[in-house]
Amino acid sequence: MVILGIETSCDETAAAVVRDGKEILSNVIASQVPVHSPYGGVVPELASRKHLEYIIPVVEKALADSSIGAKELDAIAVTQGPGLVGALLVGVSAAKAMAYALDKPLIPVNHLNGHIQAAFLSDDMPQEPFICLVVSGGHTALYRVDADGNNVLLGATRDDAAGEAFDKVAKILGIGYPGGVAIDRLAVGADPRAIRFPRSRFEKDSLEFSFSGLKTAAANFIRTHGVPAPGCAGEAGSISLEDFAASFQEAVVDVLVEKTIAAARQCGLSGIAAVGGVAANGRLRARLGEAAVLSDLRLYLPPVRFCTDNAVMIAAAAYRTWQRVGQQPGMLELDAFSR
Repeated sequence: MVILGIETSCDETAAAVVRDGKEILSNVIASQVPVHSPYGGVVPELASRKHLEYIIPVVEKALADSSIGAKELDAIAVTQGPGLVGALLVGVSAAKAMAYALDKPLIPVNHLNGHIQAAFLSDDMPQEPFICLVVSGGHTALYRVDADGNNVLLGATRDDAAGEAFDKVAKILGIGYPGGVAIDRLAVGADPRAIRFPRSRFEKDSLEFSFSGLKTAAANFIRTHGVPAPGCAGEAGSISLEDFAASFQEAVVDVLVEKTIAAARQCGLSGIAAVGGVAANGRLRARLGEAAVLSDLRLYLPPVRFCTDNAVMIAAAAYRTWQRVGQQPGMLELDAFSR
């Protein structure tokens, strides 16, 4: 079964053609990072306008790269939500138009289910049930992924997502966007114990997250001491920009790793996975690997290129949905949802 996937939930316009949920025939992504970088974050109106500009060329290139004609497709898949509603509407409208014009089934995909499906886009595929950490700019949550396709929410963030905290602190530091990438790069080889930032853990056995307090602590440190300068550690007790980045990153990673391992123990499962944009973070991937070995757990990580938003995961998730429930009526009436 050949599926065209379309993804426009935030600031990436993506299309991909995937056969049987696994064989990637094409994967095209038009990034908007240069558009949003001056603002330190995604501007929804600008994102929607860029999706309108990119969507047709991106879909056409995905089809051309795959050597599959539009009429040869078996179905069209699209991210229905959650995300920026204006951005989502561009992808949903394009997918509905294609499905109608080509008389093809339309398969809506939940964006988070798409990220979870990314865990299967490697040679070492997870065995359900397993625990999945979904961690990105808009979402931080733990799910139990069952073999019947049901994803059970175990805990989520009460405020900021981890990726959002990275972006906001990076904006205060003036080190660029996306913030997580900039902080990850600065933190390499630096001291993660230079500053003891707080960790929000809540009550015993809680699997919920919070990063607003950590973000505030980082902002207060900068307000008190000024923006750290690069490479000045050791000068009259000063903190370098690199050590600040490493310490902040470690505070985020500590909680993500602890809660993921705790979820596996509470559910009695032997497998864990991490997906989403923040799952590309080098420190998080390394710490999860260490924790998995110590806890005798199997760790599943998608390739870094499938951690950030992409349409391969949307097409793959749609294929699994099709396997379970087949074609559903009334799909041309579907609408986007932001939450």
